[in-house]
Amino acid sequence: MFNICKLAGILLVLFMAPATAGDRAGIDFIGYSTNGSYFAYEEFGIQDGSGFAYANLYVLDLNTKSWVKGAPFHVVGENDASTIASTLGAVRAQAQPLLNELDIGEPVDIAALNADGALGVNVRSLRFGRPGHEMADPEQDYELTLSAIEDGVDPPKCAAWGEEHVSGFSLSLTVNGKASEVYRDSAVPESRGCPRGYRLYAVVTPFDSLASFSPDLTAGMVAIVSVYSMGFEGTDRRFIAVPIGK
Repeated sequence: MFNICKLAGILLVLFMAPATAGDRAGIDFIGYSTNGSYFAYEEFGIQDGSGFAYANLYVLDLNTKSWVKGAPFHVVGENDASTIASTLGAVRAQAQPLLNELDIGEPVDIAALNADGALGVNVRSLRFGRPGHEMADPEQDYELTLSAIEDGVDPPKCAAWGEEHVSGFSLSLTVNGKASEVYRDSAVPESRGCPRGYRLYAVVTPFDSLASFSPDLTAGMVAIVSVYSMGFEGTDRRFIAVPIGK
């Protein structure tokens, strides 16, 4: 009798549990071009609904703030036996000629990070400094702040979701107490789907082993924003790279 009651209790909990399971993408930074004009990253995960592995690789022109012609690259596994590793290998193989052409491969410095497992973080703000020499504290004072744009720029198809979605976002960068807006959505591209919200994930810059001698941390700076959009079974997380440097 005990085992039957215990099993019934477990089944009841399962039936009461939410029937949604969003797709949380991971991210890898491929790096910058040698001349600092281009930036590439890839995201990956398991699709909700199909259960197939996928990988997307993006190449960004930091000067025009747009995707490089020919990018992004997308690979989805053919069945649920496909692995994230195999799709990452396939998407990298597709993109490698362009990465070689643009000489992309210089590593990044992660200036600030809201890691997925970090507790008590402010997902709308990242405060950081220029890495100090040897074990010295960071220098200067930077703060990146994200604000949601609640209406006015969302795709018409998203109106059907009602209050479940928000529109776009803006970014403000404060350097040593002086704030300026460095990005604002004027429209939400179709590729972004119907966003429910945004969070600041990271700020990256070109790696500099002599960081304390770099005159300006903002050169080549890129904000990584998590976008949470309506998916097949729940809310899916993807990444947007936003150039915010000079």
